[in-house]
Amino acid sequence: MSFVRSIWNGAISFGLVSIPIKLVNATESHSISFRQIHLEDGGRVRYRKVCELEDRELTQDEISKGYEAADGSIIPITDEDLASLPIPTAKTIEIEAFVPADRIDPLQLDAAYYLSANGVPAAKPYALLREALRRSNKVAICKFALRGRERLGMLRVVDDVIAMHGLLWPDEIRATDEVAPDTNVTVHDKELDLADALMDTLGEVDLADLHDDYREAVEELIAAKASGEAPPAAPAEPRGGKVLDLMSALESSVRAAKESRGEEVAKGRAGKKSTAGAKKTAAARKTTRSTTGTGARKSTSTAKKSTSTSASTSTATTKKTAAKSTTAAKKTPAKKTTKKRASA
Repeated sequence: MSFVRSIWNGAISFGLVSIPIKLVNATESHSISFRQIHLEDGGRVRYRKVCELEDRELTQDEISKGYEAADGSIIPITDEDLASLPIPTAKTIEIEAFVPADRIDPLQLDAAYYLSANGVPAAKPYALLREALRRSNKVAICKFALRGRERLGMLRVVDDVIAMHGLLWPDEIRATDEVAPDTNVTVHDKELDLADALMDTLGEVDLADLHDDYREAVEELIAAKASGEAPPAAPAEPRGGKVLDLMSALESSVRAAKESRGEEVAKGRAGKKSTAGAKKTAAARKTTRSTTGTGARKSTSTAKKSTSTSASTSTATTKKTAAKSTTAAKKTPAKKTTKKRASA
């Protein structure tokens, strides 16, 4: 990892073991940078660091840090002042504890770094800590100082490297009280079934297959303007708006997801079929509920079918019996009348 420039040199403190390391960035930005220009003539807009007392531009060597007090006065703070702070994390990553990885709230995750063993003697203790983390299935919680402040961190193993994630302090995470819906909302089982069906239809994805569409579009725009061609036409914006019927919106989403994956969608009664498929999916996901609920539904359905069949059979039999009785009734008076006439 010698080709990557280190941003911090220090050591990991693992009990009485000290591991010299270099800290390098684990991520890189591929964002396209723009320059500010004068709209009238295209000239570059530049910022210069000017001393407000002397009204002249300063070089980087003439610039230092300062803290503005409540009364507006400036208290100079030098790099030497910060380097001599009486804290152990100034040049050391202090491991505080080892915890399961699921104890870390993803909201706390900040910037990511790789820790590289600094020198041949550091290789053995570095490998020891790496394998201990790997075998324990835990992460190390640590503290370190970087860019003028003490930070919380998490050490974990990535391939054959120890990675460190900066963590936000717990009091830096805002509460969710003012963000959650302030009205009582009831979500019905049918809506959950359709949401499950939509999730299953969308399926899983390999993150390596995802890419930055916006960056590619900007690159195409720049290439077109550089060659004097017309910029690519913007695609039609999808129709949005308020969701008036959540069930219809979910059913439409399931159909659209299936069509985008090349699956056939039946017309006309697609919504009912989607709902039926969603119920099957929900039943497969929720084993306990499917064992009892599905059996109950099948029993009820069978009972209904049996009742319906019996009722229809009974009705048909009644009608036939009534028809025979009527015919017999019509024939019987005729015979009696004939007998009376004969006797007379």
